[in-house]
Amino acid sequence: MVISLLLFSAPVLLVIADALLPSALLSTISSSSLSLENLASHFNDYDFRYSLIDIPLISIIRSFIIFCVYSLCDGPRLSHGPYLGITTMCSVLSLMFVSLKAVYIFSVRGIDRSGYVGGTEIALFVCSCALAVGHVVVAYRTSCRERRKLLVYKIDIEAVSVSSHCTRHFPFQQS
Repeated sequence: MVISLLLFSAPVLLVIADALLPSALLSTISSSSLSLENLASHFNDYDFRYSLIDIPLISIIRSFIIFCVYSLCDGPRLSHGPYLGITTMCSVLSLMFVSLKAVYIFSVRGIDRSGYVGGTEIALFVCSCALAVGHVVVAYRTSCRERRKLLVYKIDIEAVSVSSHCTRHFPFQQS
């Protein structure tokens, strides 16, 4: 049952993990809790080279967009539609942002703190990158699964139509 949940709800579970994990890691880095006042002070004191508040924010935005697209898509649109494309676009853009941010954070902090980089900070960047890649992998697997479903349904529909076509032209006589 757990494997079934993971297979069929993987996009939703990954969205939840993506929204929560980077925020939880950021709260372990900062000495204070993430209340509204602290968030406001993080945004007021925001500096691209020093602040880490935008990493969880990027993850939340990415998760929200991917969840909305996944929610709006059905079978055919999951297999050939916007879900895989938008997920890939969001993930690539967030990977570029996080990579650029990592270069600035680690080079500036490396100079300012004599080369010390915290393990939790590295975990925040790695987690965000891994979740972005995970979104693409899950979207691709979901797309493939939906394509297989459509192929099975297409075969079944053709089998039913061939069967009814044969019985109309060649009715079996019972003796």
